[in-house]
Amino acid sequence: MASKRLSHTALRPLLPSTPPKLLRPSARRPISAYGYEQAKALTFTQYGDPPAVLSLHTHSISPAHSSLLTLRFLASPINPADINQIQGVYPSKPVFTTALSTPSPIAVAGNEGVAEVIGVGDKVKGFAKGDWVIMKAPSFGTWRTHAQTTADKLVKLEPAAREGISAVQAGTVSINPCTAYRMLSDFVKVGEGEWFVQNGANSGVGRAAIQLGKAWGLKSINVIRDRPEGVEALKRELAELGATVVVTEGELLAREFRERVKEWTDGGREEVRLGLNCVGGEAATAMAKILAPHAHFVTYGAMSKKPLVLPASLLIFKDVHFDGFWVSKWAEWHPEEKKKTVEHVLELTRRGEFKDMPFEQVPWEWETPESELIAAVKGTLEGFRKGKGVFVFKNT
Repeated sequence: MASKRLSHTALRPLLPSTPPKLLRPSARRPISAYGYEQAKALTFTQYGDPPAVLSLHTHSISPAHSSLLTLRFLASPINPADINQIQGVYPSKPVFTTALSTPSPIAVAGNEGVAEVIGVGDKVKGFAKGDWVIMKAPSFGTWRTHAQTTADKLVKLEPAAREGISAVQAGTVSINPCTAYRMLSDFVKVGEGEWFVQNGANSGVGRAAIQLGKAWGLKSINVIRDRPEGVEALKRELAELGATVVVTEGELLAREFRERVKEWTDGGREEVRLGLNCVGGEAATAMAKILAPHAHFVTYGAMSKKPLVLPASLLIFKDVHFDGFWVSKWAEWHPEEKKKTVEHVLELTRRGEFKDMPFEQVPWEWETPESELIAAVKGTLEGFRKGKGVFVFKNT
């Protein structure tokens, strides 16, 4: 598998309202006299459509002891991969367990998030109350108010790394930005002033690639879906992030597109040596055709649910390399590299060189009804969203 070569690549160097509502006593989360934490989680007992299978489960967590840590979640995004996992079509499977005091096994949804350590067992090393942590691997179950786990499943954000960083920024850094970072770094050395092309440019990964490319002096051709309205506004928005060129899939498929690429690349003398694909189908094939000889075309998604059709000429005569990348597996193989990548992205965020993607805050308080939480998940399945949904935990 191509991803196993990644450890040989070094990291790139660093580059220079409304007042709160008072809660009634009944709204506060109950805590027992014995120190048990009361927790809530969005869970499922079987795969299926999220609105049909998700339910809000309440349970107790015992005080942290021995090698266990107790966590309070701060922010957890709602990613497409989370939806696919609930549907049962994602390669990374959730853990079904009876550890949450249920007669039958259940799984907690969600793969990404940031939590605060609020309890530490006497055998835990390297973690303390108040630390912020992210998940080392997927399938942790992050759509919950609290969790109890062991240190080997966590990555601590060092105090210097989290300084000036919001919970949402920390909670959304480990998947989309890391995916973009590693694909730009690990498959082909794209030097300053050189080009890459990508589809899904408005996605979380796409926006991250645009910004990282700008920070590293790269030029980019960015493809977005055709949409009923707002195309020009979206093009301007991505250009402000650092995109060199933004086109629609319709423009990509037009007969004259290759001539336009020549105009942008100094008559073709500036080669496009890297392609990033999360869509598949006809538009992805058209994108691959503008790549230079010996380029790499990296696929990390299949949003169109259509196969990637590859002309033999690209492999035989142009020696284009077609690779796959899955950040979850990469992180499993390279946990220390993941930590360095996360810290670098957060450093760029502090410097103002990397911005959050648009997000819709979904407040999660102790009394937030199940219907509101599930509606937020359902919204991820529908149409063109203004931003990624993120559970932001308040009074839990």
